[in-house]
Amino acid sequence: MNAMNLYLNGFHFYADDMGRPVEAHHFCTHLTEDLHQCIIFDANNEQARLIGIEYIISERLFEQLPDDERQLWHSHAYETTSGLLAMPGIPDAVETVAMRSLATTYGKTWHTWQIDRGDTLPFGIPQLMMGYTRDGQLDPSLIAERDRNLRVSTSDNRRARADIPVPTPARGANAWERGDTPQLTVHHVPTQNRR
Repeated sequence: MNAMNLYLNGFHFYADDMGRPVEAHHFCTHLTEDLHQCIIFDANNEQARLIGIEYIISERLFEQLPDDERQLWHSHAYETTSGLLAMPGIPDAVETVAMRSLATTYGKTWHTWQIDRGDTLPFGIPQLMMGYTRDGQLDPSLIAERDRNLRVSTSDNRRARADIPVPTPARGANAWERGDTPQLTVHHVPTQNRR
């Protein structure tokens, strides 16, 4: 846990249902120059529930992925430049530098606990999540509530990041924008190598 030295706050939605936004508190480590790995909680306090994981890779690595893998990833171009992704408690100048480097990255996110349904345990199978790609997709009241709770300002973040070029997401990312998306289902298969 001591290696988890990057805290990001943002929002995900279920890849097959934009009407189900979830605030996500990411605690990440920079595993390599091209790879972050994050654990995701529903809050940033002692009662927080572990609800998922996210892998964040560089554009260089994303460009090497096969097409069937790319559809599982979302771009961070909008989240970073719009101010939606926040690093609470970090000075603006430091946060802006970090967002500049994250703007061209891609995330593969699985939530294992559907807290938005009120589940008291992590029922069901992991759900593929995606990130927002333009204004108007996320209810502004959710952003305002997050901003109040964490003492951040999405609008101030946006202004501070105005000089970050908005990258065009690479082919295959944000698969949900095509109107369909992958999602896991359960099916039974024979057990291999039983002893």
